[in-house]
Amino acid sequence: MEVRAVFLSLLTLFTFNLLVSSSYAQNHSAITLSEIRALTSFKRSVFSDPLGALDGWDDSTPSAPCDWRGIVCYNHRVRELLLPRLQLGGRLTDQLTNLRELRKLSLHSNKFIGSIPDSLSQCALLRAVYFQHNSFSGKLPPSIFNLTNLQVLNVGHNYLSDRITAVIPPSLRFLDLSSNDFSGDMPWNFSVQSQLQLINFSYNRFSGEVPASIGNFQQLEFLWLDSNQLYGTLPSAIANCSSLVHFSAEDNKLKGLLPGSIVAVPNLQVLALSRNRLSGPVPETVFCKSPGSRTPSLRIVQLGFNEFTKLVKPRNNGTCASVMEVLDFQENHIHGEFPSWLTSSTTLRILDVSGNFFTGLLPVEIGNLFNLQELRVANNSLTGSVPNQLLQCSLLKVVDFEGNQFSGKLPIFLSQMRSLKSMSLGRNLFFGSIPFGFGNISGLEMLNLSGNNLTGTVPEDIIRLGNLTTLNLSHNKFSGEIPKGLSVLSSLVDLNLSACGFSGMIPGTIGSLMKLKYLDLSKQQLSGELPIEFFGLPSLQVVALEENRLSGDVPEGFSSLVGLKSLNLRSNEFTGRIPSTYGFLHSLVVLSLSHNRVSGMIPVELGNCSDLEVLQLRSNRLKGNAPGDFSRLSHLKELDLSSNKLDGEIPEQISKCSSLTSLSLDGNQFSGTIPDSLSNLSNLTSLNLSSNRLSGSIPLSFSNMSSLKYLNLSRNNLGGEIPNAIGSRFNDASLFSKNAELCGKPLRECANVRTIKQRKVILLIAMVVGGACVFAVFCCGYIYSLIRWWQKLRGWVTGEKKRSPARASSGADQSHGSGENGGPKLVMFNNKITLAETLEATRQFDEENVLSRGRNGLVFKATFQDGMVLSIRRLVDGSIDEATFRKEAEFLGKVRHRNITVLRGYYAGPPDLRLLVYDYMPNGNLATLIQEASHQEGHMLNWPMLHLIALGIARGLAFLHSLSIVHGDVKPQNVLFDADFEAHLSEFGLDKLIIATPAEASSSSTLVGTLGYVAPEAVITGEPTKETDVYSFGIVLLEILTGRKPVMFNQDEDIVKWVKKQLEKGQVSELLESGLLELDPESLALTCIL
Repeated sequence: MEVRAVFLSLLTLFTFNLLVSSSYAQNHSAITLSEIRALTSFKRSVFSDPLGALDGWDDSTPSAPCDWRGIVCYNHRVRELLLPRLQLGGRLTDQLTNLRELRKLSLHSNKFIGSIPDSLSQCALLRAVYFQHNSFSGKLPPSIFNLTNLQVLNVGHNYLSDRITAVIPPSLRFLDLSSNDFSGDMPWNFSVQSQLQLINFSYNRFSGEVPASIGNFQQLEFLWLDSNQLYGTLPSAIANCSSLVHFSAEDNKLKGLLPGSIVAVPNLQVLALSRNRLSGPVPETVFCKSPGSRTPSLRIVQLGFNEFTKLVKPRNNGTCASVMEVLDFQENHIHGEFPSWLTSSTTLRILDVSGNFFTGLLPVEIGNLFNLQELRVANNSLTGSVPNQLLQCSLLKVVDFEGNQFSGKLPIFLSQMRSLKSMSLGRNLFFGSIPFGFGNISGLEMLNLSGNNLTGTVPEDIIRLGNLTTLNLSHNKFSGEIPKGLSVLSSLVDLNLSACGFSGMIPGTIGSLMKLKYLDLSKQQLSGELPIEFFGLPSLQVVALEENRLSGDVPEGFSSLVGLKSLNLRSNEFTGRIPSTYGFLHSLVVLSLSHNRVSGMIPVELGNCSDLEVLQLRSNRLKGNAPGDFSRLSHLKELDLSSNKLDGEIPEQISKCSSLTSLSLDGNQFSGTIPDSLSNLSNLTSLNLSSNRLSGSIPLSFSNMSSLKYLNLSRNNLGGEIPNAIGSRFNDASLFSKNAELCGKPLRECANVRTIKQRKVILLIAMVVGGACVFAVFCCGYIYSLIRWWQKLRGWVTGEKKRSPARASSGADQSHGSGENGGPKLVMFNNKITLAETLEATRQFDEENVLSRGRNGLVFKATFQDGMVLSIRRLVDGSIDEATFRKEAEFLGKVRHRNITVLRGYYAGPPDLRLLVYDYMPNGNLATLIQEASHQEGHMLNWPMLHLIALGIARGLAFLHSLSIVHGDVKPQNVLFDADFEAHLSEFGLDKLIIATPAEASSSSTLVGTLGYVAPEAVITGEPTKETDVYSFGIVLLEILTGRKPVMFNQDEDIVKWVKKQLEKGQVSELLESGLLELDPESLALTCIL
């Protein structure tokens, strides 16, 4: 009985537990199935899983999904989804929102695409989202910032775009939006209680200023704002970020001073602000902490590529505690002697002050930098010898002294610095031979001794530098042959021996340099044929052998170098044909064979070189047709086939070379017409078809080639009329000369046009004479009838009334006034010409007779029947009243000087017709002369001519100022030349003859001169003065000397600032026209005095 009772009790308990467990299992199963469905949906959206990372996701397993790869569960709920770096490709689905307990979502470093789902914000417990290094696109959903528990959001390195306007939650500690395409203002709308420790907005298109509110982030340690479009100044409030360790805002548009308080942040270790527009002095806190501060922490300072002008010396005699390791001030405007106090930072590993204006000696204290590994002082103006105390820097790996004025013999002590990897001493004033011992620097990888005055031969020990990858000995004065032992340099990648003075043959041992990519042996006295070993260099990409005496057939062996990008054999003595196998060089970008003795036809296979950009075959003996297959060269920018014997028609297919900017076919035997399709070359800037046998007319479509800057069609058989637009843009007769049938501006007037005009004039005269005759006959008949009527009337009337004496007198006066003095007439101070003759001379102000256009009206060429030529200025409508006009014109007629345009006469008549008569200036203006000199060979402006031009302008301007006449618009267009090229200043005194329109009156730019030439004070005051005239004259002088227009600079730089900058750098060769650099100083000085 007792046994039965116990059994019933156990059975009841078991049944109860079974029911409870079943109920719990049913509830748990529903949640688990929901999460499994969400993850299964995610798996289906993954269309690429090359590593099979999700193959084990099987919902039939007992512990699914907690035993799946990448799933972390807690209490049977999915807490983390971790699938980074698995090469997964797919899209995110909204089903992930069913993972309600999800805390961490990491899918970074995969290939997910599409947008980030807005529904992700429903995972309310999310703390960390890692989506970096994928291909997500579209907007970052604002709702993601509604996750109140979110601490980490990293979406860097995707394709996300648009603006971010949401408020950043206070829980967020790490925010990385880098390397996307976000725009607009940076999202500075953080909560006041923000706990941010890291902000990375780098590599986007954010704009605007850095706000002072950034100083509220007391816990911020890392602030990265690189490569955006930030502008304005840096707020000193950044110094309030007391926890800041790393601040970087490189490659922006920040300007102004660098606040010293930012540098003094107690924990700051890295300050990177390169590539901005920061200016002024570099604060001393960069080098020393402010008094009372803690131990210095700043280790890395990168301020290169800014506009800093000075390094502020620390107040405690330039010495202070420092842990500085990297100091980068390259490419700034820092002046003065090299600061010796920098050497107190003995922890320095990298010091880069290259590209500044340091002068004087390199201080001997440089040897105190015992930990220095890189010393870069290139492109300054340091002088003297290299101090041997540098030997104390035993850890030095990089020495870059290039582009200074160091002198003496090469420092032999450098051969003892065994740790050196790179040594650049190029472009200095070193002389003598290369010292024996450099070969002891066994680890040396780069050696640059170019651009000095080194002589002798290359020592054999240099050839023992087995680790050398770059050897540059160019532009020295060595002698002898190229060393045969170069084959030992098996690691060599770049070999530059250009302009070294070597002679003889190229040694075949160069063929042993299997890693060689760049080879420059140009501008030597090398001769003979190229060694066959030369063509066994598999890595060779650039070959420069121009300006030697190399001979033999054009080497076919280059066609085996499939990686070749540039082949320059210009100015040698190569013969034979161009190998058709060059068509296999699909990577070839530049091919130059100009100035050789190459013959035969141009191989059509060159059309297979799809990457070709420059093809130069000038001055050879090529014949046959130009290949039409060049149409496949879509990247071709320059095609020069001039001075050969090519014939046939110019192929139409050239017009398919859409990138072409320069086409030179001159000096051949091309025939037929000029292809109209050439006008489709929208990027073409230079076209030379001169000295051929082309016929037909100039295509009218050439008028639409807006990019064309130079056009030469001379010495052909062209005919017809030059299109007006072409003749006006290229107003130089030499560009169209030697074409017997060609006419129109700038050549002679076309005969058919002249005949048509003559016929029109004859017809007009006939119509006028005929009409006058008919009118005369009618008048005679009327008068005859009137007389007969009067006679009959007298018979009826007994007495005749007499005429009133007063009335008769009045009528006589009126007749006299209208005939001689009452009407307007052309007033001439010397010559006697009539208005009718003037109208005929300008062909009724025909458009073809326009010489120039300006704000003061049009200037016409007037050719009179007696051969006299004058210039007639027709002022714009709205001139002053006639009496005032005559008074001002009479005054201008008395202003006479050999260097100003003299007023010869004037006309004032209704309706508002105002004319001014000047001498004709047949040689154009200074602006045209400068343009021709810059675009054409043989038109170089020499110094005596420039001197006379400048002197003429100065004399004319001084004369006007002596009469208290302000010119107001001195510029090259207003300097005209007579038949003897005497300069005449024009366009003065005209403002008083014209009433300014309301629009002009409200715009100072139309009243005070021309943009680029007008003085800044004239723009502000709106009133030109003698001083502003002198300023404009100075701009004209700068344009003459430099060949640069004052408006060809950016908005922050004009010609004055540019010239000043070049003078400060001592770069006179960059400043003057090349022809002026060859002048003899003594003769130049004598010319200026005379």
